[in-house]
Amino acid sequence: MEQPHDPAPSLFEAHPRSFESNRYVYPVVSRRSGGISIGVNLNLDKVCNFDCVYCQVDRTELATREFVETDRLVSELDDTIGRIVSGRIYQTAAFQRTPAAFRRLNDIAFSGDGEPTTYRNFDEIVSISAEVRRRHGLDDVKLVLITNASMFHRQRVRRALEILDAENGEIWAKLDAGTESYYKRIIRTVIPFRRILDNLADAARARPIVIQSLFMRVEGVAPPLEEQDAYCDRLGEILAAGGRIKLVQIHTIARPPAETWVTSLSTAEVDALADRVRRRSGLPVAAYYGTQSGDAPDPGA
Repeated sequence: MEQPHDPAPSLFEAHPRSFESNRYVYPVVSRRSGGISIGVNLNLDKVCNFDCVYCQVDRTELATREFVETDRLVSELDDTIGRIVSGRIYQTAAFQRTPAAFRRLNDIAFSGDGEPTTYRNFDEIVSISAEVRRRHGLDDVKLVLITNASMFHRQRVRRALEILDAENGEIWAKLDAGTESYYKRIIRTVIPFRRILDNLADAARARPIVIQSLFMRVEGVAPPLEEQDAYCDRLGEILAAGGRIKLVQIHTIARPPAETWVTSLSTAEVDALADRVRRRSGLPVAAYYGTQSGDAPDPGA
């Protein structure tokens, strides 16, 4: 008997930041979250203070600063939540093949085409989004901030993080290097590596955070073991400073990157790196693989 076609690969690999006529709010089927994740894009202008070599956002076009239309964002979020909760979203072509196990709303994630915390009214947007979620009686649905941690030292962002803490929020913060030289090569920013490390430590002292890291082949070369060990040392420094890390996510390239000389690690390489981080840091680690493997995440220990 012929087996049904597995819909997972195309659903999990395609994460367009658009949905019908929406401008700011876009749902995706997320393998990482195990359900539907609603993205909130505050950076339609594609302005970001990082220029990561692996980013899939096309920043070659000139962009101008945009102010978010709050009323429209609220309307889109309200409508999208309603369609997911009622199940109407699974009648649309984009979501009709969603596996039964993933037909649930898992989180609302502040992410998008740039660093969300650079938006000047970020704290207001977090508060409003929490209120929309509350109106639907979904206090158990997480608010997730996916961030490069570059702005945590700013007072307005600190207020936003405090709102997240009060609203069942979670911070997923980027750390893609262990040394200054590798950081500069991968991230390509004027922001010092030390600021990122200090911000991560400060945030982790206030609440447990998730560290989200992406490793890849750069011009055919995987991260050397010395760099991997330095990365583990940086995690250790956060813990030694009194920080709490609830999970380390180890990713590799899953969608077309900015630079053609950046490619995915193999499944075996991701597994080896994840095992190394587990052994050296003692932290729980989840591994996420490249498009060529089609593997599900390994939740680790």
